[in-house]
Amino acid sequence: MHGANLGTLLRTCDAVGACLVVPPWRWVDEALARGNTLRHPTCVHRVANPVHWLTTERTTGSRILGVELADEAVRLADLPPARNRTVMVLGHESTGIPPEALDLLDAAVEIPMVGTGQSLNVAVAGSLVLYKLAGLL
Repeated sequence: MHGANLGTLLRTCDAVGACLVVPPWRWVDEALARGNTLRHPTCVHRVANPVHWLTTERTTGSRILGVELADEAVRLADLPPARNRTVMVLGHESTGIPPEALDLLDAAVEIPMVGTGQSLNVAVAGSLVLYKLAGLL
């Protein structure tokens, strides 16, 4: 939502062969354009109701993985590469994944931090997890 983060995340999706799913909100197109420097079409899906979309993905066999601090979260270093269709869910930097989406997660992954910051921005967090899921780290 802020600056070029969403477009930057779209570039990472392209780099690892993933698609980006976004809500059809007005600010999304501008945010995607701001950080996306790719000169070819990218894979972006717009869904009217992200929670409904996640529910459908889960019932059709996709693994739903949230990037979130949680008691049962797997450390990023211990996350195995995805072997099946996997949906990574990212939440707001300060409020996290909305509760209605948290209920749909099969697992959570956390990114350990040793500094004083509370979180990473969505582009950095998403990029780290995407590369790990793709087996490129």
